[in-house]
Amino acid sequence: MLSKNIEGALNKQIRIEAESSQTYLSMACWAEIQGLEGVAQFMYAQSDEERQHMLKLIKYVNERGGHAIVTDLKAPKTSFGNFKEMFEELYKHELFVSDSINKLVHITFEEKDYATHNFLQWYVAEQIEEEAQAKTILDKINLIGEDRGGLYLFDRDIQILSVTSAAAPNVK
Repeated sequence: MLSKNIEGALNKQIRIEAESSQTYLSMACWAEIQGLEGVAQFMYAQSDEERQHMLKLIKYVNERGGHAIVTDLKAPKTSFGNFKEMFEELYKHELFVSDSINKLVHITFEEKDYATHNFLQWYVAEQIEEEAQAKTILDKINLIGEDRGGLYLFDRDIQILSVTSAAAPNVK
């Protein structure tokens, strides 16, 4: 059985995961109209992944005697100066999500809810992977600089990009 405090914190994380999905969906739409088909495909996949993270939390809350709440969402940004700016925002967002997960884990530890603490370890590992992937993408974008040919290759190659962190060995 979840405490009301942990149930509330998990519901807050459900909202964050839903907003993450919407944010990445908006990024996919922007990339697609910019002619960045590979980036768009990557962002559509990221959006789907975030929705799966949300659903996993919803199921957990409901299975543990809580009530998962679906709330209204903050509208995401719909335009970006360029693709580098978009990926910088993605990286910052992943850092925000990691911080939120870490705070949630801390609450479970304080309340000695070891079942939820254990459940959240998957999210901790996932965020390590997400941060590493976003950082790798930014590193590649910085290598490209203003080279249009490099952008073309990056757009093609991002469709197959897969970064696995040593701390999170393929936990998906």
